[in-house]
Amino acid sequence: MELLSLKEIAQACGGSFNNDCEINGVCIDTRKITKGCLFICIKGERFDAHQFAQEALDKGAGAVMIHKDIELSGNYVKVADTSKALLDLGGYYRSKFNIPIVALTGSVGKTTTKEFTYLVVNSKYNAIKTLGNLNNEIGLPQMLFQIDNSIEAAVIEMGMNHFGEIHNLTTATKPTLALITNIGVSHIENLGSREGILKAKLEILDGLEKGATLILNADNDLLSTVKNDDYNIVFYGIDSGDFKAKNIVESDGATSFEIDYFDKSQKITIPTIGIHNVYNALSAFAVGYYLNIEPQKCADALSAYQPEGMRQRSVKVRDITCIEDCYNASPDSMKAAITTLSNTQGKRKIAVLADMLELGDYSREAHTQVGVMVAENNIDYLLTYGPDSKYIVEGARSKGMNNAYCYDTKEELAENLNALIKSGDTIIFKASRGMKLEDVIHSVYDRWGK
Repeated sequence: MELLSLKEIAQACGGSFNNDCEINGVCIDTRKITKGCLFICIKGERFDAHQFAQEALDKGAGAVMIHKDIELSGNYVKVADTSKALLDLGGYYRSKFNIPIVALTGSVGKTTTKEFTYLVVNSKYNAIKTLGNLNNEIGLPQMLFQIDNSIEAAVIEMGMNHFGEIHNLTTATKPTLALITNIGVSHIENLGSREGILKAKLEILDGLEKGATLILNADNDLLSTVKNDDYNIVFYGIDSGDFKAKNIVESDGATSFEIDYFDKSQKITIPTIGIHNVYNALSAFAVGYYLNIEPQKCADALSAYQPEGMRQRSVKVRDITCIEDCYNASPDSMKAAITTLSNTQGKRKIAVLADMLELGDYSREAHTQVGVMVAENNIDYLLTYGPDSKYIVEGARSKGMNNAYCYDTKEELAENLNALIKSGDTIIFKASRGMKLEDVIHSVYDRWGK
């Protein structure tokens, strides 16, 4: 982060200050205090960081940002709301830099698309990307503060649960190019309908300059309808689009295809499987095109992708293929996982699924629909765990799938799975992160990897 004065910070946030000083960083966690930083006292649901303000100063913070009247010995800036001021300050700081910034959002695939896009952008520019889950109103400004005079570009992911959140994030980020991956059903409870989700996602335009490029998925039924003469709207897809994938071949955990675009063609190979990853790579290639990155350089960058954590990582255990996809789960990503399993070459295809969390009143319907899709994709066996996963089994059995089972514990699921597995099987593991389905994965590796 480049230096800011406390006076400058107060002006950017509409606040007041007691003594001017230079600030060299921003922090919201007293465990990460660095000498000369600004500690912002965020009031959360479970704690209020104002109680740590003096501790932050004592640890070396150059100043603290507060919105309460508290006794302090040290420099401070006072604002109306520290959470809002954090985002305001991030937006002010970003405006100091004239660099390309890619903003991306979507119902599913944001993080993988971000990783693909970062690889492409970083092949030409010294770039930063959103780390972890820093894609909300608290996390995103922390990413903007990572920009300094050595950074030439940024890839910023934007998440949301309600109307107005993307608006706040994009007006702070001021992207030079924007991307929406798809419109699914994530957060439909808060937004009312898929049309509501589309409206919320299109708030990304609120921070985009007129005439800038907006990249959309042409094969998504709602995104394909988007029209706006104020922006250069381009599409990518398999069925249609300005950037179109063809000759898609999956083999040995990798996917090869060609991208046709504006009377040109480029061969691509990505070291992962799943048609949704073809879409992710397509969108990243399109970003590269509009940032004037050479096509072959984009292709080389995409080939260097490495799946993070348990994001559809393909692992061979003897001659059994295990696809780990337990980083998170939503109805849209669950359906993508089932499609991936359906398209694999395994002798038998086994889906090991657990609950999708935080779906509220929509949970039963969503889990039931997943089960229906399992049956309709001719998966050989379905094994599930979790209180809502019984609805997955109900959905599968309603479509005539007899080999569908729900277990009370992960231990019971693991025992039955290990008894079921045969040579040549392909197994996908998919669940929300909180279900910790990796416990079952590790049992398979322990049993079959020896």
